[in-house]
Amino acid sequence: MKTGTIGEIFVESGLITDEQLEVALDNQRQLKTKELLGDLLVSMGLITERDRVRCLGEYWSVPYVELTDYQIDPDVTKTVTQELARRYKVVPISCHGTKLTLAMKNPLDVFAIDEIRLITGKEVDPVISTEEDILNAIAHNYKTESNVSDTVTEVMKDLEEAQIMITHDEDDEAISIEQLKELSDDAPVIRLANLIISRAIADKASDIHIQPAKDSLKVRYRVDGILYDGMTLPKRAQAPILSRFKIMADMDIAEKRAPQDGRISATVEGKPYDFRVSTLPGVFGEKIVMRVLDKSSISVGLSKLGLLPYTMEMFESMISRTYGIILVTGPTGSGKSTTLYSVLSKLNSGEKNILTIEDPVEYELAGITQSQVNNRANMTFANALRAMLRQDPNIIMVGEIRDSETALIAIEAALTGHLVLSTLHTNDAPGSVSRLLDMGVESFLIASSIAGVLAQRLLRTVCVKCKEPYKPPPDAIKRLGISSEILDRSDVTFFRGRGCDYCKGSGYKGRTGVYELMPVTDKVRELILARASSYAIREAAIEAGMHTLKDDAMEKILLGITTLEESLRVIYSG
Repeated sequence: MKTGTIGEIFVESGLITDEQLEVALDNQRQLKTKELLGDLLVSMGLITERDRVRCLGEYWSVPYVELTDYQIDPDVTKTVTQELARRYKVVPISCHGTKLTLAMKNPLDVFAIDEIRLITGKEVDPVISTEEDILNAIAHNYKTESNVSDTVTEVMKDLEEAQIMITHDEDDEAISIEQLKELSDDAPVIRLANLIISRAIADKASDIHIQPAKDSLKVRYRVDGILYDGMTLPKRAQAPILSRFKIMADMDIAEKRAPQDGRISATVEGKPYDFRVSTLPGVFGEKIVMRVLDKSSISVGLSKLGLLPYTMEMFESMISRTYGIILVTGPTGSGKSTTLYSVLSKLNSGEKNILTIEDPVEYELAGITQSQVNNRANMTFANALRAMLRQDPNIIMVGEIRDSETALIAIEAALTGHLVLSTLHTNDAPGSVSRLLDMGVESFLIASSIAGVLAQRLLRTVCVKCKEPYKPPPDAIKRLGISSEILDRSDVTFFRGRGCDYCKGSGYKGRTGVYELMPVTDKVRELILARASSYAIREAAIEAGMHTLKDDAMEKILLGITTLEESLRVIYSG
C-alpha cells in the first residue's frame, strides 16, 4: 500500500487540484458524512467512478482492469459460480495453472478471497474493477436462459398438480382469491418473479412490461429507451405471476377491473431499488408495468450527464444563482428528473435549506426535505409550494409546472429571493416561454423570473465492444443538415456499432444526454416582454451562444459517441 493519503493520489494523477481537494474535505467535515472521500468527489462531479477505482487500486497497490476490454473464456467463468460472483461482486477473468485472476469490487475482502480459494483450490490473484463493469461481466458471461426455462417448467408443474383450470371470463373465474394467494406464495412463482426483476437489473432496463396476450404472457424490457422482448411464458403462469407482483406492491389482487398503483422496495445484488408499479385492465387480462428506480444511480453528478464543456460551464454558472427559475424541458423519459436530482446533489452543501414537491418522490436524497403530491389530502403542487414558502427555503424543486396557479407561485418564490428548479413539457428551450404564456402567465413575470431553460433528450451511445467506422447514408446526412465543409474534413470519422453479444446485437449500449441551454439575456427578455414568437427568441438565444439540440447531437456524432441515425430518431429534423 502506498504511503500518503488517497486524496494526494487524486491530486498527483491530475484529476483534481489541491484547492478542489480542500473543498471536498471541508464538505466532508461540514456534512459530518461517513461518505468516503472518493465517493464524495464522484458525487461532486470532480472525478468519474473509473477514476476513483483506478486511484484506489494504485493506493492499495492492486492492478486496475478495464473489463470492457476483456473477452473471458467460458471455461474460466465456470471456476466460480454465478451465486458466488454476485454475492461478492467478483468475476474470474483468467486462470493459469494454480493461479486464478479475480476482478473484484473490493480486493481487500479477505473473506471472499478465502472462500473462493477453498472452493476452487486455486490461489487468488485479485485485481480491481468498477462495480458496474463487474455486474455487466457477470450478466454477460453467466447465461440465465436455462434458469428461466427450469423455473417456468417448475411453475407449470405446480399449477398442474393443483389441478387448476384458469379461465378468463370475468363472471365465471374458476380460480379463487385464496388459491391465487397460495399460488403466488409458492417458491417457484417467487423464483420466477425474482428472475424477471433480476434480469431487468442485469440488462439495465428502465421499465418491465408484463403483458398478457391471447395464448401467452409476454415479459418485455425497455433498455436504453427501446422496448425488447425478454421472455414468453405460458398462459397458465399469468394469474400467479400477476398476483405475485400485486401482492409485492401491496395492491388488491381481487380488483381486476380498475387500474391500481403501488410500489415495491427491494435489494438486488446488494443495491437498493424501488419499483413503481401500475396495472391496467386489458382484453386478455391485467397488464403490469414496473418502472425500475435505482436509488444509487441518481447521484450521477453533473459531469456524467453528457454536458459538453461549454454548456457545463454556462449551466454551473446558472445554478449557482441565489434566485430565479431554472426550467428543464423535454418529453417523458428524457432524463429531466435525473438532471434535477444531479443539480440538487451538487447544491446540497448542508448550508442551504432545500425543499422539493414531487409526483411521486422517485429517489430519496439525504439532507433534503422531500414532499409528495397527494390529491386526496389536497396536497397539490400549488398548495405545497405555498406551504414551502413559510419554511425558510433557499432552494425549491417543483416536480412539474402543470398549471397557471403553480407557475405563478413558483414565479413569486423566484422573485422573492429563492432559486426554483422545475420541469415543463416542451419540445425545445424557447418553447417554454410560449407554454407559460399559454398558461396565462403575464410576459413581464416570465421575463423577470426565468434565469435559464435547459431542453434535453437521451441518445443511445455506440457500443464500445463492436464500434467501427462507417459511411452514413446520404439522406441521413441531408436530413441532419451536415455541411459539406464538415464532411470534407480529413479528421471526421463516423462510427456505429456492428452488433455483438454485449449490446444484444443493437450496436448501442447506454445513453447520454443532448442539451440546449438557453440563458435569458437582456435581448431575450425584451422579446419575451413583446410576446415575440419562439422562432425570434430562438434566434436571439443562438446569437447569445446557445447551442441547439441539433448542434449538440452533431458534436456527439463527430466525437464518435452516437450515430446519425440515432440522432435522427430522437431529434427529428424536418
